[in-house]
Amino acid sequence: MTTNIVWYNLALPKVFDLLKTRKTGLTNREVSLRQKQHGLNVLPEGKKITGLIVFLRQFKNSLVYILLVAAGISLLLEDLVDMYVILAAVFLNVIVGFFQERRAMKAMEKLRQIVKFQTIVVRDNEDKLVEVKELVPGDLVVLRPGDKIPADLRLIEASNLRINEARLTGEANPVTKITQILGPDLVLADRVNMAFMGTIVIGGTGAGIVCETGLRTELGQIAKLIKETKEEQTPLQTKLDSLSRLIGGFILIVSLAILAIGLLVGHSFLEMFTTSVALAVAAVPEGLAVGVTVVLAIGMQRVLKKNALVRKLVAAETLGSTTVICTDKTGTLTEGEMRVVRVITNNHDLEAGHDRFKTHLQETGDQSSFLRALKIGVLSNDAIIENEYSDLKDWVILGNPTEKALILAGSQIGLNRRNLEKIQPRLDTIPFSSDRKMMMTLHRDTKVHNIVYLKGAPEKILEMSSLIDIEGKLHHFLPHQRERIRRRYEHLSNKGLRIIALAFKFVPLEMKKLQESPALYENFAFVGLMGIKDPLRQEAKETIALCQRAGISTVMITGDHRLTAQAIAQELGLPARAENILDGDGLAKMNNTELQKRVRNISVYARVTPRDKLRIVDAWQAAGEVVAMTGDGVNDAPALRAADIGVAVGSGTDIAKETANLVILDNNFKTIVAAVKQGRVIFENIRKIVLYLMSDSFSEVIIIAGALFLGIPLPLLAAQILWINLVGDGLPNMALTVEPEEKHIMDERPIRRQASILDTEMKTLIGTISAVTGIVTLGLFYYFWKTTDDLNLARTIAFTSVGIDSLIYVFSCRSLRVSVFKQNPFSNPWLIIAVLGGMLLQFAAVYLGPIQKVLQTVPLTLEHWLIIGAVVVFVILFIELLKYLFLQQKKVYAEK
Repeated sequence: MTTNIVWYNLALPKVFDLLKTRKTGLTNREVSLRQKQHGLNVLPEGKKITGLIVFLRQFKNSLVYILLVAAGISLLLEDLVDMYVILAAVFLNVIVGFFQERRAMKAMEKLRQIVKFQTIVVRDNEDKLVEVKELVPGDLVVLRPGDKIPADLRLIEASNLRINEARLTGEANPVTKITQILGPDLVLADRVNMAFMGTIVIGGTGAGIVCETGLRTELGQIAKLIKETKEEQTPLQTKLDSLSRLIGGFILIVSLAILAIGLLVGHSFLEMFTTSVALAVAAVPEGLAVGVTVVLAIGMQRVLKKNALVRKLVAAETLGSTTVICTDKTGTLTEGEMRVVRVITNNHDLEAGHDRFKTHLQETGDQSSFLRALKIGVLSNDAIIENEYSDLKDWVILGNPTEKALILAGSQIGLNRRNLEKIQPRLDTIPFSSDRKMMMTLHRDTKVHNIVYLKGAPEKILEMSSLIDIEGKLHHFLPHQRERIRRRYEHLSNKGLRIIALAFKFVPLEMKKLQESPALYENFAFVGLMGIKDPLRQEAKETIALCQRAGISTVMITGDHRLTAQAIAQELGLPARAENILDGDGLAKMNNTELQKRVRNISVYARVTPRDKLRIVDAWQAAGEVVAMTGDGVNDAPALRAADIGVAVGSGTDIAKETANLVILDNNFKTIVAAVKQGRVIFENIRKIVLYLMSDSFSEVIIIAGALFLGIPLPLLAAQILWINLVGDGLPNMALTVEPEEKHIMDERPIRRQASILDTEMKTLIGTISAVTGIVTLGLFYYFWKTTDDLNLARTIAFTSVGIDSLIYVFSCRSLRVSVFKQNPFSNPWLIIAVLGGMLLQFAAVYLGPIQKVLQTVPLTLEHWLIIGAVVVFVILFIELLKYLFLQQKKVYAEK
């Protein structure tokens, strides 16, 4: 076993000794023995979950249980229409959940696909092409540009070797590799003498010894984390389960009570059993499951219009409950591309902006130091433009981020490298390396001399410069000028900019090669500095301020060093004092309890590992917060899975997108916040549907229970109750699913994870609406029954009163923030259509012969309709009075 050995902290002879290998590679016999000992170099496959298991898993929901029981009771009562409607609601929920979960299960398979390739190894002193799965510890792997690293390697050779580790560490910049021994206790990103499985060689060559394979690699550990990380129930699932248990318990108690009361007052057992069972079915808000599903589906479409794709249906609402957003910096808060944002020469300090470079060039002329600096940046550059003749915005530039930035800066003033190299063709190059900290290129210049261009670390370039270019003229580089430039680049570095210095010198015409000698590194003319960074998105700071107003904490996670992260946080308006920033080293020294104590005060994490991200999510969740975590790489997958909302960027890896709940298609932090806003709209619309349907169902319970208690005939028949629930309320219920967002929805704090769908205000409203509607309807029924001695007429008036009442008070349910009299009734035209449709159906129930026979209704006169209208107005006024009292109470609370 090779686990727990700190390979980067070992000298190469010790590595060879521990792995019992040599530079000529292993023998075939040794490989065979080690494969038996260590197994294949593959990621472990989890237990296969069949489609049937996934399908059956969708039924594990309290609301589905209640609906299935209701469907069974409907079958018992031979109410087949009701049964079919209920089963259709169950089927819709199950099918949507099934397809969403099947997609999520592809995540592990995507992870395994990363390592299905071949690699070159040295065995028996020969280069051989072998399948990656056949690698064993001790194998010697040869690395070339474009290779994917096949296992975790301790590097033994590195010639300008640069590896992109973004998918593993989150850092966009390539890492220049070395072979020297490193100190202990380094975070993954700092282990520069290692190469990790799944990362990509983008430049240079090298070789390394396989020290870890399969599950023991860093990538394998992430696969293990994904497998071990459990997905928590979303807040909506928790709240719906709680609501379902509440409804189920209430229905059971009420049904048993009605059965008992009916028997006590002399009704037959069969009559009371049928009535109580019918009432139980009626009390179940059958439209709730369908309504919630439709609200979520419509919410997903609205989120998609904001450039975000919700992968899991129930996750759409969770967005609205989000209290913490943990976001990557690169590409989400920033543009995701390095740009030259500052050009500094002896006479000028120019910040990038709209046409500023072009304007400055027009003012300073062709001999300016500014022009020469940009020209050096373009010519002393190995980046490649694949489609140079396309529009600038469509350019595909291959190379390291710094050189891409220099190419784009030159393009702003019309500098084209192909045209420049026709005039000054390159003759030779000394490539950049971490040791030299600079790049040098030799070019033909004039018939008199050639020219050497130089770019690199400021301290290195200043050391090599004895002259300074001041607007095309060369002067001696005086000490005070050096000191001013040194202070300038140190100041900008502390603000998070990467600083590149540029210089040149003339050399004899005979010089065709850059021969190593002390003279080669002397007597350059310093031209200027360029400040490079990944600029913030224009709306990032404003969006974070919006989050703060909405009660959402923003936490930035970056691969940058601490000082750079601090500067970016200050620019964004995030808390950026020392106590607000924690790096990977500091986090590693904390246990989970210590992290949970500090997590609320930390707004920036620098240079963290995949396990660290998972710990950050767990710490916030332990504090009772609903956490959204963004990510784009393989390294982010465990944290994305653990978070309440995993957010993958559209440009990220397939594994990140398959694991996430939400994919933002434009990589923009603003899109996450827009999705959160839609999540709040979704939750609000679900609450409106719950308020509407439960008020109606419970009013029917009160009417039946009241009649039994008073010993009078039932005001509503089972068929009439089902008509109201399934036909009359069905259209407004669906119309509420498309309610537009209310103003100031992002000025309120998020709904807490522990909060119920039914808060005090909603419980009071449901109780009041149900009680008032029930009592008034009982009164109407009793009055007409006694005065006319016509039971069918009295029941028709009660039936119509409840039906029309529910069609009208739906407008009061549209908002708990604004009175119905201040709302725009046409902001949801579907609701107008639904209510008119419901009215026509109610008229049909009263006047259409065939339906009259089924529902046992009789025609009503104008006087009857006026009385019903007066009752409806009374109920609406009572509801609005109650809403007003709650609004006043909220204002008093807010002022405190």
